[in-house]
Order: sequence, then C-alpha cells, then structure tokens
Amino acid sequence: MGHLILREVCVIRAVAFDVGETLTCDDRYWNAWADWLGVPRHTLSATVGAVVARGQDNAEALRLLRPGVDLAAEYAAREAAGRGEDLTEDDLYPDVRAALASLRAAGLRVVVAGNQTERAGVLLRGLDLPADAVAMSTEWGVAKPQPEFFDRLIELTGHPADEILYVGDHPANDVFPAHAAGLRTAHIRRGPWGYLWADDPKVRAVADWSVGSLEELANTVIREVSPG
Repeated sequence: MGHLILREVCVIRAVAFDVGETLTCDDRYWNAWADWLGVPRHTLSATVGAVVARGQDNAEALRLLRPGVDLAAEYAAREAAGRGEDLTEDDLYPDVRAALASLRAAGLRVVVAGNQTERAGVLLRGLDLPADAVAMSTEWGVAKPQPEFFDRLIELTGHPADEILYVGDHPANDVFPAHAAGLRTAHIRRGPWGYLWADDPKVRAVADWSVGSLEELANTVIREVSPG
C-alpha cells in the first residue's frame, strides 16, 4: 500500500500520466534490448538498476554495455530487422484501464504524456485507452524534465497548472519538474524508480500524493478532490 498524502483541499480538473512504469511495465522493453545487444537479460536489468541509483538516464545502461553505441541507429536497425518497438495490451499494468475510465467518468480530463518515441505514441493510441489525449515527447520536440514539456502539457489539458495532477514514478523527470511548473503531483510506487524513491523525504515533501497503485490514486482523487 502507498501512503496517501493530501496537502490541502484543491480543485483538480485534469489528470496527466507518465507512460513507462506508470501505465506500462518495461520488462518486455528491456528484455528486447538485452536480446538485441546479445547480453543476458539479468545483466541489463541490473545495469538499469545501477544507473537509476546514480540518478542517470536509463539509456546509460545501454551505453555501459555497448560503449559508443548510436542508439538512434540501433533503433533503426531493430525496426529494419522486424524487431522494433512494440507495445500491446499485455504491457499495461492491470489497473490502468479501470483507473483512467473512473477518472473520466468523474468528469476529469485524462491525458497521457511521457518521454516516448513517436512509434510509442502510435502504439498507445492503437490501444484505445480511456484518455482524452495522448502525446509523446518526440512529437513535441521537448522532453521531461524540461519546463517546456510541462508548458505543452498545460496547453494540452486546457486547464491552469494548479488544476492538473501529474502522475509518475520518477522524481527527477516527473515529480520535481511538474511541481516546479505549478502542477499537482503524485508519485507512484511502481518500477525501479518508484520503489527506490518511494520513501525519500524530498519526494514526500513535494508530492501531493504518494500511492501504491493507480486504483488507489483514482479512488482517492475522486473521493477527496472535487472536480468542480
């Protein structure tokens, strides 16, 4: 169970979600990279954990295992080999559809916006999630934690920053920059980043909510926060 932390009664009119390890489990993503690079899956998994603990971007794990790797070229090579990026219903966490649907039913605008490729955006839209909009960083040409990403997010939701709740697992990419942009924030204890920093005092001090699942988040938002 997560720890629910409600800072104050507020009006939330939109809820925006990160993608990787918030809506989707990244197991298959990293397994595919391990197979492509020809390294044991556990080796890559452990290396991802190491760079996470250092506070680095997870792509550094690939660079550690293949120094000097051109990731853009490797993406293209995987696509050409028929082993490119894929995203299916099985990659969604089990609570995603019900949580997003219940938030929409409560009158909240639901948006998906994360640091993902254009291909991921196409695949996510193909899953027909109960969301009002889906946007990826590569489509915007700006990525988290840059402030411009959250400017675009605010524009997409159509609501003031303090009426938007951003949900994510990564403090440096999600919680801290969203808070700095004036959004409400929720940190989810999910995936390596979520578990590693779930009880970090700095994260707890900034996040309006700390939760263990999207079901828990949706129930709490609907119960505690009036959408007006």
